[in-house]
Amino acid sequence: MRLVRVRLVGVGPFDDLEVPFCDEFGAPRAVTCVTGSGGVGKTALLSALATTRPGHCVAQPRRRGGPAAPAPYVVADWLPSDDDPQRPHPVRVVSPNGGDDEGEGAALRRREQALFERRAAEGGFVLVAFSAARWFGRSPLVLAAPDRTLGRYDVRAPFTFDDATRADLTRETKQALAYAGVGAALYARRPASPPRPPEARARAEAFEAAMAEVVGALVRLGGFEYAGIDPLSLEPTFHGPRGEATPFDDLPTGVRHLACFGALTLRALYAAYPERDVRSGEAVVLIDEAGLHQEASAQRALAPALRAALPRVQWVLTGGSPALAEGCEAGEVLALRRLPASPKVELFAGELATLH
Repeated sequence: MRLVRVRLVGVGPFDDLEVPFCDEFGAPRAVTCVTGSGGVGKTALLSALATTRPGHCVAQPRRRGGPAAPAPYVVADWLPSDDDPQRPHPVRVVSPNGGDDEGEGAALRRREQALFERRAAEGGFVLVAFSAARWFGRSPLVLAAPDRTLGRYDVRAPFTFDDATRADLTRETKQALAYAGVGAALYARRPASPPRPPEARARAEAFEAAMAEVVGALVRLGGFEYAGIDPLSLEPTFHGPRGEATPFDDLPTGVRHLACFGALTLRALYAAYPERDVRSGEAVVLIDEAGLHQEASAQRALAPALRAALPRVQWVLTGGSPALAEGCEAGEVLALRRLPASPKVELFAGELATLH
């Protein structure tokens, strides 16, 4: 699945705004960095995307102004790509009470949207979101039944961008890291009863290798190396700048953020595409305030590192720091700005997005 463009009407600070996530030829970009100061609608944009996608489409909250205010809605174009390779054009998903509820074309679009709602429930159509309210407590590792937790991807799962009580990612990140190592080790045991198919073992080993490679590449931006799972505690362990062993709970906050970007994205791909190598699956990943707790050097390197680690994932990053945008290519940066003496937020692309 790939995101092509989105139109927001009456959502957040936007009256009517169209945001492209594709290049001039209509091909979805691998990375899109949306910059802007506070209050220009970066979080509102990501929230609208997360609630208007194949498999999960809900009504947008009303603006302040009472019931007389027009109902806000979002129109998002998604390219199914690997989830439906025979379809060359995007699927249009429109929020309930959208602006095109009349006419034959709208009826056809609603039938098509219902079709992809059902198809998304069968697997694929991966979207992962990271809130700016994310944080990491000191939680112990708890392993539960994988087929009910780590091995299951729910396409209808809602994402919250403003509820800090639901944004502690420690346990979820530890589970993903630990399961990759434990699962591969168990599949490698001999003899096995009942016998395990060789493709299951190969997939588990590929998941462990991908986890080590992707998480290792990201935490390296903060000066750490991923060392794997401690055999006694089963806790994820890292090597610090001087080679010292460091458990996940003792990592710098910024490094824990980097680790969770890779681990939780891989977990979703592993669960959604059980018949594929985890690195071959497609996903759309939304990261609000992607540079949170990162040094300027790590912010500049973040977009290239994400693109290199999982090139088939489409990354949508937001942030207010110029360093985050400096690491992106010119065509990957969009800027939301509120013009002087005007309450309206406008979108700038290309060279205008990088002018300060």
